[in-house]
Amino acid sequence: MSPQQARPTLSAVKTSFTLPNYAQNKVEFCCGRDQFLHSGDDAEIQIVDAVKVAEGTATPYIAYVIRTGNVEARRRYSEFDSLRNGLSKLYPTLIIPPIPSKQSISDYAVKQAKAKEDQNMIKRRQRMLQVFLNRIARHPILSNEHVFHRFIDRDVSWSEVLATPPLALLPKNILKAPAHNPLETSQAAAYQALPSPAPSQPLRRPDQRFQDSETFTNKFATHLNGSMEKVSRRTMKRWSEFANEHAELGAVLNGFSLSESGSLQAALEKTGQAVDATYTSTITLLQTLEQTWTEPLQEYVQFAAIIKRLLAYRHQKHVQYEMTQETLDAKRSVLEEYEKNEAEARRLETALSRGRSLATGDGSADGAEGEDDGENGLGTSSFATGSMSRSRSLPSSSSPRLRRTSYGFLSALSYSLHGIMDVDPEVARRNNISKTRDNISQLEDALHASAQDLKYASSTIQADLDRFQRMKVADLRDMTIAMAKIHKEWCQKNLEAWIAAKQEIDKIEPHPNQAPDDAKDEPRPGPSASRSSNGLS
Repeated sequence: MSPQQARPTLSAVKTSFTLPNYAQNKVEFCCGRDQFLHSGDDAEIQIVDAVKVAEGTATPYIAYVIRTGNVEARRRYSEFDSLRNGLSKLYPTLIIPPIPSKQSISDYAVKQAKAKEDQNMIKRRQRMLQVFLNRIARHPILSNEHVFHRFIDRDVSWSEVLATPPLALLPKNILKAPAHNPLETSQAAAYQALPSPAPSQPLRRPDQRFQDSETFTNKFATHLNGSMEKVSRRTMKRWSEFANEHAELGAVLNGFSLSESGSLQAALEKTGQAVDATYTSTITLLQTLEQTWTEPLQEYVQFAAIIKRLLAYRHQKHVQYEMTQETLDAKRSVLEEYEKNEAEARRLETALSRGRSLATGDGSADGAEGEDDGENGLGTSSFATGSMSRSRSLPSSSSPRLRRTSYGFLSALSYSLHGIMDVDPEVARRNNISKTRDNISQLEDALHASAQDLKYASSTIQADLDRFQRMKVADLRDMTIAMAKIHKEWCQKNLEAWIAAKQEIDKIEPHPNQAPDDAKDEPRPGPSASRSSNGLS
């Protein structure tokens, strides 16, 4: 059988697992938290508070209070991080939602010990960690994971969860574990035979679907990390400066109104109040934009990086399959060479054995003939007899010498071949053949496992990418609607404040130097009046 005939193809591989039915209603629950999460669409996880914990620890930390129904559990940020890492290894083909990033080195350098107690950072983490938990709770697969249920259970120690299965049994190298279940060890030997390729290693036969997904994800990430993120950050900065300047202007106008009286005082005071209203509405605008636009935008920047790693995992699985296939083909070629050498060695050994047997048979016949001549008295001292004996013995004595010479050459050749090949070349050849056949058998198992992994990873990743695309469209719709609403509310509040200010401003006299209505027809004193009185026209 040729290597091409024995090679399994992806389409021919039948996996022993099936993708889960996302639309299937769950009727059996593993625990109370599982039942709560699947109780209806209104089941939502809330992080209701962030408290400082100092008891029982040398270093105080912030614990986030998670409420599911009537149950509250406390988890710190590092435990959220370990939960996400564990889910990423348990489900290497799924898009695991991100958590807010850690404090940067610059934050610690500026705020030092107070960095962990920054209220703005804590509130931001509280909101984004709540989004993280609810995204898992609404995921069709992750919501059924008991590790997640134990995370939101108040009666469970998270350190015990990390030290017990399944998290304690996760493999170090996820590429050498089944994609559908990294904890499965029934094919451990086959997976250990698989290579660990680098993410940058190219494919010989890439899948166009995932090439398109990689291209789209790179463009999406570049767009978010580039122009959109920069413009959003710059816009928020300018809104903040706008609010601060209006706060200062409102204070100045309110102070100025105290030095005036009458309608001018009331108008200045009302204008100052309108400016203050602009400041407060702008602060509300900033806070709402932070929650409904900036934070989701940052989350999707993280999502883009996660999808890149997911596609890189699938790429490595594909490279792994191709490398295993190439290694198997190379081993089959080596085995074919070994078998050819073995056949040639046997043919040569057969020829040597035949030469030995022929040489041994001719020598025995010559010895028997010499003994018969002695017994017949042919070795007498008469000249005739001696001459006859010598004339008969010349041709008979030269033939065995030639045979012994040819036999000696074959023996020397055999000895040289033995020295070149090994001390015991036959055993070495057979050992190499046996080892190569074992390697081929192991590589065939590894190739079959790799083909299963690639098929499962491609199907599951594509399904989760489709789910993510639907989620992204819905989220971006909500983000843009929220932005429109907050700007509309900002405009309405400012319009009301400035309408009230205008009404008060309209109460001021049109011009402070304007004459009364009954004196409008009288001549006004001035240069023209003086010239008239002097007779000048």
